[in-house]
Parts: sequence; structure tokens; C-alpha cells
Amino acid sequence: MHTYYYDHLEFELPPHHRFPLEKYRLLRERLEQEQIVTLRPAPRATTEDLLLAHSAAYIQQIQQGTLPRQYERELGLPWSPELAVRVFHTVGATIAAARRSIQDGLAATTGGGTHHAQYDRPQGFCIFNDAVIAARTLQRERLIQRALVVDCDVHQGNGTALITADDPTIYTFSIHCQDNFPARKARSDLDIGLPVACGDDAYLAALEEGLERALNEAKPDWVIYLAGADPHKGDRLGKLSLTKTGLRRRDELVFRRLKKAKRPIAVTMAGGYGKNIDDTVDIYLQTLKTGVQFSKEW
Repeated sequence: MHTYYYDHLEFELPPHHRFPLEKYRLLRERLEQEQIVTLRPAPRATTEDLLLAHSAAYIQQIQQGTLPRQYERELGLPWSPELAVRVFHTVGATIAAARRSIQDGLAATTGGGTHHAQYDRPQGFCIFNDAVIAARTLQRERLIQRALVVDCDVHQGNGTALITADDPTIYTFSIHCQDNFPARKARSDLDIGLPVACGDDAYLAALEEGLERALNEAKPDWVIYLAGADPHKGDRLGKLSLTKTGLRRRDELVFRRLKKAKRPIAVTMAGGYGKNIDDTVDIYLQTLKTGVQFSKEW
């Protein structure tokens, strides 16, 4: 049985948080309707977990609502007690999926992928860097030694790259639109910056080449995949031109290659800001369905 953990949704968010977070509620409703996976509530990450990627002072700012005004602007969301509770469980969901993936080969969270979050500041809707925290949690528990981050969100995973810049045990691979947020890119172990309006075939060719290189150089024991719905042509923050079919082929490429390599994989949804929110939910659901297909006999 392959279990997918969802992020914490018991707390109703204020209306001003609905964008960009409403999509997660809609995704859970679709999953419950279709009953294609087992949904379990996300545990709460501990402060000890968060300290694996963030400063104590920053964690306290998030808990107490004392973020500097500049940081709140960079986050793009106003602080609220509900948001502070939620992000602890969002990270907990990714940690739970990471642990489960070691057991089952593949597991996922219906949120996560908050790759802009940096050591002591938020950015771009991202508060805590769940990918780094999950990788270092598995390392702390001696379940893995080396991790690979495969980041297919349309925006570069700058926070992940910055936090792990001096950590040779976590290899960061980001394939993204070069002329897009963030304006100032960090340096991942492998960056593939694609031109505006890049379509399915060029994207998939670049991803296949990059994934091979990343696997060869990283030699990982475990992989975390930030899928992302925002490379879709209908995404308001994307700038690439992938179709839903192209994004399904992307997921198949990643899952097939990692299954062949016999590497466990945890999956996060990452970004998605469709002009039509149903497009984003469709793409997230498609990623999870594709994962279910490949999880059989992993």
C-alpha cells in the first residue's frame, strides 16, 4: 500500500490566503472523490526538524508573527496564526512522505515544494524549505547518506541551492524558466534555464539529459521530486508552454528513470497558479495518479 500524506487543512485560512493555497483544498477533495490513494493527516514538524534548515530566530518570528515587514512583502502573504500552524504541518507532511518512500519506494504529499524559503527569510509563498528539512531528517535518522533534489517547478529553487551550497551530501538540480522569478538566481549543482515559451519536446529533452547527469554526479540514496504545475501554458506565473500531456510525460520520465535506478522518491506538488485553478488541480492530480501507476512493484 502506497500512502500519500496531505498537508494540514483543518484550519480554515482567512480569505486573503486563498491565493495561492485554495488549490490544495480542491486537490484533496478530488482525491477523496476518486479514492485513488490513502490519505493520512500530516504530523506537525518539530522545531528540531526546522533547525535542520533554518535559524532559531527565524522560526520564532514565524511562530510569533514578528517577521520584519520587508520579509512579509517578500513572502507575498500576510502572517496569520492559521498560516503559522499550517506550515509546520506542511513540512511534517513532506517528512512523513520521505520516511514512507524509504519503506515503499514512492510516497507523496499533496503540498510542499517550498523551494524559495531560505535559512533566515521567506520568499515567494515559501516559509520553510521542506525538501532540505526532509533530506536532512533522513540523514539524521541514518536512513540515507546522499540526497538528490529534482526541482521541476517553473521557478528556480534558489532557497534550496542557498541552504545547501556548502553541503556536498545534497545535490540540487533545477530545471526552470530562466527569464522568471527569482530575478537573481542562486547556483544549484545543476541548473537548466529554459527560454520563455519553451514547449513539451524541448523541455523533455533537456530534462532527460539533466536527470541523467544529476543521477551520475549525485549518486543519491534517495530523491525528492518537486513536480510543479506551473510550467503549464495556462499558468499566470509560468512563462513556459507545456501542455498537460507534456507534464504527464515529464512525470513518467522522472518516475520511470528513478524506478530503473531503484531509488526511493518522495513527491511534492510545488508551484501552480493557473489562470483556471482547475488546470492546476488537474495537473497535481495527474502527477499523483502517474505516481500510483509507477508505485506498483517499485
